[in-house]
Amino acid sequence: MHILFFGDQHPLSLGGAQVSMRLQRQYLERAGHTVTVVTPRPHGALARAAAGDAAYLDLPSFPVALDREYAFTWPGRPTDRVLDDALRRRAPVDLVHVQADFWGAVIGHRYAARAGVPVVHTMHNRVDVGIRATVPFPGAVLRGIGAWQQSLLPAGHPVAGTDGWAYQRRFAVRSDAVTAPSGHFARRLERAGVRTRSGGGVDVVWNGIDDDLLDRVRAEVPVPRRPGPARLVWIGRMSPEKRLLPFLRALAVSGVEAEVDVLGGGGQLRAARRLVEKERPRASVTFSGRIPYVDVLRRLAAADALVQTSIGFETQGMTPFEAAALGTPTIVSDPDIGGELHAGLWQVPAAPDPQARVQALAATLRQAAADIASGDAPEPSAEVGRTFHQSSRTAAMLEVYERVRRERCSA
Repeated sequence: MHILFFGDQHPLSLGGAQVSMRLQRQYLERAGHTVTVVTPRPHGALARAAAGDAAYLDLPSFPVALDREYAFTWPGRPTDRVLDDALRRRAPVDLVHVQADFWGAVIGHRYAARAGVPVVHTMHNRVDVGIRATVPFPGAVLRGIGAWQQSLLPAGHPVAGTDGWAYQRRFAVRSDAVTAPSGHFARRLERAGVRTRSGGGVDVVWNGIDDDLLDRVRAEVPVPRRPGPARLVWIGRMSPEKRLLPFLRALAVSGVEAEVDVLGGGGQLRAARRLVEKERPRASVTFSGRIPYVDVLRRLAAADALVQTSIGFETQGMTPFEAAALGTPTIVSDPDIGGELHAGLWQVPAAPDPQARVQALAATLRQAAADIASGDAPEPSAEVGRTFHQSSRTAAMLEVYERVRRERCSA
């Protein structure tokens, strides 16, 4: 098969969807398929890193961030012509796989309609929560992007509504299959009325980890555990929805003796450093910044526990599953993620307000530190570790691809 991926951003840029696309491409090619990745043309250092890779089909773009890591392509007829001309020099496309929420999604659906090929749409993000967390006047923004979306998508399949769910329903009803990276997000999409063009529901296909990398890092895990205080790791983008600052407050309130490694970057880094200086927790806190992905996995494998603090935002929450695959339990704030992990976790109790949530997290940190010290930390599910290999995730996605192709042929 020749599979055409569409993304909002280049696969070499930072982001969970981009990491997932890189791995999917790698394992589809291992299975003998051809993958072409359509994204905005990268700029700066990213352009140099991507140069020479024939799988990338770059569209005209302009940068949308000061560091020039992210870019935007305007959907419409000029972009359609560039795309169609470039694809004439490649093998015929058998299937479109949209892994985008905005311009990449519109461009991909426009192409699939022109070419008459089946389209699978993976919904990596909860659009309504993401917009509320990142922009002022989110209601107006959602109404605006909904109108923009409707003006650019192929005619037909009218969908009412102006919220984020209506926005996602408009893509779904033009898709032969919709997938989500977790069971809890798939259920939420279905409750919001997300259905395919044939009225079908949402397939669950987790994101995964490279088999070879996962096995290599597992082999490096120190056994038995090195002595010392509990070693905790927090990983993520430092923005409000990830709740780093509440975690650091809870850490100070808890009074636990621990070594805490904070990985990642973002707009709240300075505030996080100031909070630690002010609150002076008993635990030591190290801000390690952004590090290579393999080193993130090594830190996860060597830790006694991951701390996951976002609530209601994640569509999968990759890090708790990465931790489980490496044998590391998680202190889980989001009950949806906790329910999907099944085992190997300390679940933070629900609380009615931000201050109560800090207290609940502090109490859970104390319990986790005590369990780690006594050797009673819960063990993650072995099934999660097996299922998280990318080879199994690619096999599951190929089943979706083959199904929609059969359905198109029989229609």
